[in-house]
Amino acid sequence: MHIGKAIRLERIFNRDTKRTIIVPMDHGTTVGPIPGIVDMRKTVGAVVDGGANAVLMHKGLVRCGHRSKGKDIGLIVHLSASTTLSPFPNAKTLVGSVEDAIRLGADAVSVHVNLGDETEAKMLADLGRITSSAEGWGIPVLAMIYARGPKVRSEFDPEIVAHCTRVGVELGADVVKVPYTGDIDTFGHVVDSCCVPVVIAGGPKLDSTRAFLQMVHDSIAAGGSGLSVGRNVFQHKNPSLLCQALSKVVHEDVEVEDALSMLEGQE
Repeated sequence: MHIGKAIRLERIFNRDTKRTIIVPMDHGTTVGPIPGIVDMRKTVGAVVDGGANAVLMHKGLVRCGHRSKGKDIGLIVHLSASTTLSPFPNAKTLVGSVEDAIRLGADAVSVHVNLGDETEAKMLADLGRITSSAEGWGIPVLAMIYARGPKVRSEFDPEIVAHCTRVGVELGADVVKVPYTGDIDTFGHVVDSCCVPVVIAGGPKLDSTRAFLQMVHDSIAAGGSGLSVGRNVFQHKNPSLLCQALSKVVHEDVEVEDALSMLEGQE
């Protein structure tokens, strides 16, 4: 591996556990300034204090989240976007480049692809171009791969999720983000079919912190490498404390009940 890429991956993955807690904050382009990502410096500061390994955002938000003090955190710049106002919300388009991310001091870039969408071909081409460009610069690429289209029965189907991870790795991604399949055995199959780290998405805001921590715990037990979760973290009553609990689960293999005890009164 390119030494530059290895060094950058170590800024977003814990060197000892080879796992990560990534908090995406790119939702504003898709759905607007939802609660939790209005004051970016406050939100970034909270997850940093809690022990998150990296944050992920669009290029224009980097200036809004930069704190100039406190602990550092890994930065992933997201390069693709769409909005819920569009008649084609699943059609992601490139809105930035690897060079943009490098100028911003990013440690990695990310690209979103929705397999099964009518514009799948364009999104796959975009991912392929970005991984080629990033390889030349030694920049890691996180591929967010979901199955969303008229032929997709369920985006959580284990075989479909395994297909998503395989597309990501075969097109050159260094980390692949996919939905959790719902149980350890099937997610283990997903992880086994991919030779790069697999992290889970959070999906819609969950009502139960216990359910969220259990999902993270089980994904790790299946061989996953952590999480890339936004709303279930930054919209929590206490994002900093939640990140501390997540860190225990992800990096110390603590059981869910023990992690929940850290959140007493904060669920």
